[in-house]
Amino acid sequence: MRLIYPSTEFDQLLAGGDLRSQEVEKIVREVLQEVHARGDKAVIEFTQKFQKYALRTRELKVSPRELASARVKPDLAAALKASLANIQSFAKKSLEKDWSIINSHGARVGERFTPLGRVGIYVPGGTAPLVSTVLMTVGLARTAGVPEIVVCTPPPVSEPILYALRLCGATEVYRVGGAQAIAAMAYGTSTIRPVAKILGPGNAYVTEAKRQVFGRVGIDLLAGPSEVMIIADRTAPLEWVAADLLAQAEHGLGSRVFLVSDDDKVFSYIKSELRMQLESLWSKDDKKRQKRHILALEVFETTFYEILVKKIADGAEIANRIAPEHLQIMTRNPKALLGKITTAGAVFLGPSSPTALGDYVAGPSHTLPTGGAGKAFSGLRIQDFRRRTSVVEYTPASLKKALHALEAIANAEGLEAHARSVRMRVGKA
Repeated sequence: MRLIYPSTEFDQLLAGGDLRSQEVEKIVREVLQEVHARGDKAVIEFTQKFQKYALRTRELKVSPRELASARVKPDLAAALKASLANIQSFAKKSLEKDWSIINSHGARVGERFTPLGRVGIYVPGGTAPLVSTVLMTVGLARTAGVPEIVVCTPPPVSEPILYALRLCGATEVYRVGGAQAIAAMAYGTSTIRPVAKILGPGNAYVTEAKRQVFGRVGIDLLAGPSEVMIIADRTAPLEWVAADLLAQAEHGLGSRVFLVSDDDKVFSYIKSELRMQLESLWSKDDKKRQKRHILALEVFETTFYEILVKKIADGAEIANRIAPEHLQIMTRNPKALLGKITTAGAVFLGPSSPTALGDYVAGPSHTLPTGGAGKAFSGLRIQDFRRRTSVVEYTPASLKKALHALEAIANAEGLEAHARSVRMRVGKA
């Protein structure tokens, strides 16, 4: 779809950006109710219905022996370990430390930061075994010090996923996908004990399930189908731009790709380049590549948006209004635009920083808000696996200094017992 910014057509695009649909909401609500009421039995029925996979109750949990025996090729093992090291070092940099100060009354106040006790992580299976998601969710949980890390992932669970789960320190793994996995982790079943918080990306059904159980449990963010926006001027290597658009489009299933430019020739060249690169993705002998080709083609036919701007600086306004999951800035001066960006999930600067780096090895988690949720949510980080507790410690002397102000506020609110609880301690009850 070709859009001009600003225009009413662009505004209509934003109005239609909600990931929810009435049909998805209805199906998810039914799944949640059934799992809440019937536990494992409902989980198994929905797994058969949606994943076309038959399980018995004792097969829901992946045994420690299965995890321990998982093997991958040496080059993949080395790559996973190297990526995990980057993820952990990035996460540790933002880890908060306990602190305290003396307030105006002479009392000590501060904060303590502790890991959550039990978290549930959803690792998508779907069209691809997202081993990288294990690193960027379970790896973060382990780095945060979470003692119980529960993982649900659709069956059949691939060997690379199992290996990565062991590498990252998952403590429980279940062959459950979709909204039923979110329900099981939120409400608990005979096999799966409930968790305090659910984290990780998923499709529209998983995202809607997280939305509906929020309050019963905590959630991290609303991370649905993949998105990328590329702001490119005539200085960008356009072959690379096309390759990056294609890399995100191959996720399929509702993915959105945006190309923003101030030069109409950029769009013409990209279209031609995409046709060639799509053809090269096809293989008559490789069914997996054929599937990826079809998925990408569907995205370019349905949710590919070309946005023409008068000046490239307008790209920052567009990014802030759409809040894309991934934003690549491939312009003459990318840092000039960076200072104007406020809502993107992750920003990739310059021609040598494709989104694929963030997907796999750069360090920040690739679990990012989509569908406009980036206006309120940030990407997954180590703080999402920890909680903050404030600590207050007054002495008799500092309590006396606080009394006058406390009484004034308590009287204004008509809460006499509040004031009395302090007066008693200073002998003025």
